Amino acid sequence: MKTWFKSLVSTCAILPFAALTLTPGQSAVAKETAAPATTLTTAKPAIWAVSDADTTVYLFGSVHVLKPGLSWFDGAVKQAFDKSDEMVLELVLPEDQAEVAKVTFPMATDSSGKTLPQKLDPEALKAYQAVMTGMGLPANAFDSFKPWFAAVTLSVLPLTKLGYDPEQGVEKQLTAAAKKAGKPISGFETLEEQLGFFDTLPEAQQIAFLNSTVKDIDKLGPTLDRMVGLWSQGDPKKLATEMNESMKATPELTKTLLWDRNQRWAGKIKARMDKPGTVFVAVGAGHLAGKHSVQDYLKALGLKAKRVQ
Repeated sequence: MKTWFKSLVSTCAILPFAALTLTPGQSAVAKETAAPATTLTTAKPAIWAVSDADTTVYLFGSVHVLKPGLSWFDGAVKQAFDKSDEMVLELVLPEDQAEVAKVTFPMATDSSGKTLPQKLDPEALKAYQAVMTGMGLPANAFDSFKPWFAAVTLSVLPLTKLGYDPEQGVEKQLTAAAKKAGKPISGFETLEEQLGFFDTLPEAQQIAFLNSTVKDIDKLGPTLDRMVGLWSQGDPKKLATEMNESMKATPELTKTLLWDRNQRWAGKIKARMDKPGTVFVAVGAGHLAGKHSVQDYLKALGLKAKRVQ
């Protein structure tokens, strides 16, 4: 599961969206078992800047879910944000849960006539249903959905028990600050596009995604703890090393979730440099780490991203 989860938590802003798809009763289960907030600690995540004569674009690597009490929105990050005229995220999630559901459920619902349990072999089905009931969910809660939806949702639900809160995610905090400051907010992608990255995976890969999530769900917490630690230290090189296992094991997913998107975003940033102003860009930290990062594609376009100290 580490292979899939590292890609998810470092690259896709839809990771916390699964919490929005729960019924009120299911959501309450997660909240009741949530761990207490962590002691205040200070993070110094990495940030870069791309500049020309009249334009600056800041590149900030985010983590989509965090524990309460982690101080990161200060120093160079806060200064860059305050200087910016606008903010760009991976996507801007609708605030209305009904709007999220309106987009999500038609894509996530399986219309093949074959239920999710029918797609799993007996051993995998037994393990999957045990995880579902162990988390306080009905074993049949996702029977009518595609495997990717069950996998993404199960990748999120245990996080509240471990003290992580989607509401504390970087994008949530930045969005609140941007709205308060009256900064325009836009997204590189739409919700439909991000969901589509998973929905277009071959069914065999979706099932492998789900089985892997179920198998190593107890490792989810330690995996995320390590990645948040490296992010907090502002160490993109070690973060990239941590992700290497994932990238080697799932080359097709890596290309879809990382490299192709990085290249598209670099092109959009290049185009934005033609217009004066200052822009604060926040995308998953995995997009700004290692080879084929956004910075690498910007370099190929003749733009150099410099680390802000």
